[in-house]
Amino acid sequence: MPLVIHNTLTRRKEEFQPLSPGRVSLYVCGPTVYDLPHLGNARPPVVFDVLVRLLQRDHEVTYVRNITDVDDKINAAARERGIPIRVLTEETERYYLDDMAALNVRPPHLAPRVTDHIADIIRLINRLVSTGHAYEVDGHVLFEVSTFAAYGALSGRSIDEMIAGARVEVAPYKRAPQDFVLWKPSDDDTPGWDSPWGRGRPGWHIECSAMIDHHLGSTIDIHGGGADLQFPHHENEVAQSSCANHGHPLARYWMHNGMLKVNGEKMSKSLGNFFTVRDVLAKAPAEAVRLLLLSAHYRMELDFSDDGLAQAKQALDRWYRALDQAGAPAAGAPDPSVVAALEDDLNTPEALARLHALAGEVYTAPDDASRQAAAARLRASAALLGLLEGDPAHWLRGGEDAGLAAEVEAAIAARMAARKARNFAEADRIRTDLAARGILLEDGAGGTTWRKA
Repeated sequence: MPLVIHNTLTRRKEEFQPLSPGRVSLYVCGPTVYDLPHLGNARPPVVFDVLVRLLQRDHEVTYVRNITDVDDKINAAARERGIPIRVLTEETERYYLDDMAALNVRPPHLAPRVTDHIADIIRLINRLVSTGHAYEVDGHVLFEVSTFAAYGALSGRSIDEMIAGARVEVAPYKRAPQDFVLWKPSDDDTPGWDSPWGRGRPGWHIECSAMIDHHLGSTIDIHGGGADLQFPHHENEVAQSSCANHGHPLARYWMHNGMLKVNGEKMSKSLGNFFTVRDVLAKAPAEAVRLLLLSAHYRMELDFSDDGLAQAKQALDRWYRALDQAGAPAAGAPDPSVVAALEDDLNTPEALARLHALAGEVYTAPDDASRQAAAARLRASAALLGLLEGDPAHWLRGGEDAGLAAEVEAAIAARMAARKARNFAEADRIRTDLAARGILLEDGAGGTTWRKA
């Protein structure tokens, strides 16, 4: 079946048709690098990593995810720590990339930094000023919202609702409260660049429009990001990009992932439930974290909990045991049912349910050939979600050294000999002793296997 996407702009599911057959352009808003990435920052990269994996089966994909390295939050954090801004942004970017790699998020094809695109930003603002969509006052350049009739279409809000929702700054240099900043002046202690309007720095929204324009063109296939960016960030991107490019739409499809809660509550430092990605990776395997991030449909809110992490770990244990029992399955193709689930607007819960069914096929296979074929489908299907790409033995047995493996295998052989001699008390003792050390034995048609609890 064709890929179907829920388009935020039209508020309905639509069959995906790229602008150029066989080629897809995708832009996802990336991090502002001033602090360690928190758990909510991890959901968009994981979600859109699955989308890229799916698209790459039939298309050549150019995936761009930016790095915002100029921002007032960055300035404040650097001052607080007493370090140069560049030191802070490079350090934080490195943390972000390391955390995403741990979650098996493949790097985007391009990861442009705002500071490398100041000239593009200035050119884009100049186009808006020259066409009457932006105006300059005392070193500030603002987009005049009233010049874009379609403003509000993406978020579905009226001007009054948007003003209230955005808590816009009512400044004397604005012609209207909803007008937003494209360029603002910088003092001697703030990063700035020379421009036609004086030394200054870009506003947040114009940055993404300029990087999209430079790397992907005036209209792209898919623009993604968190639901919290739908307004004002993405709404403003639409307005300034369309006005700068003769009315061409910025993106043909918009995808927004839902927000993340922790134990049913909004993540907040005041509630004591604010976790960085590193906090979570310190107490659970990264693959279990990734699985939990995919357990809810991407457009829905996701409740992250320790119970959820434990369930994700148990699911992975079951799937890796299936692969382990099948030996080393040959390369296979994804199961059509998993592909169909993902092509239905990235229905990851349904895809995960199908992985459980495929693992069941491995366990109930009548012979080795059938078992290996089912395992190959399981592994190839899971790879579309960035799962089960590790070594089953390493996952199940914790990356043990050769000495431990030999010791456990000797204990299994001794237990088997005791059972053949009908010395069941000794066989039970061996099993209990191993369990006390965190090593679980599992008897199956193919013999006894072991894993760490």
